[in-house]
Amino acid sequence: MKKILMTAILLFVLIAGFLTFRFGSALSQEGNPLPIFYSISKLEFANSSYEQYSKTDKSTRFVSENTGESRYDVVKDIMKKNGWDFKEQMGAGLIFEKNGQTKVVETRQYSRHYILSDIPNDVLSYRERTD
Repeated sequence: MKKILMTAILLFVLIAGFLTFRFGSALSQEGNPLPIFYSISKLEFANSSYEQYSKTDKSTRFVSENTGESRYDVVKDIMKKNGWDFKEQMGAGLIFEKNGQTKVVETRQYSRHYILSDIPNDVLSYRERTD
């Protein structure tokens, strides 16, 4: 029994150390990190370039890998699939146009490895919003 308890404690310490090392200060920047961690784990084990982690009345939030120079390509692809054309980047905002309308997708770096994106709900197809 003592051996099982010690193994469980060691495993917990290793996982906590890994999460702290991998995400550092990002752990609390978005409030409760569990939905993001769950989506990151799905992202790592699924053949997907992004995963939804939250939804509000105004936007759906996605997590994707930070791929360096092409880190915003995932957001651009999502918007392109929904008929929006990328126009420019202003800071962390990506500006898209469609039929004379303009929408801004807010992005932020969650950790060195992941990017979070808030995409307005009114630009997403039903499939994107429910994934």
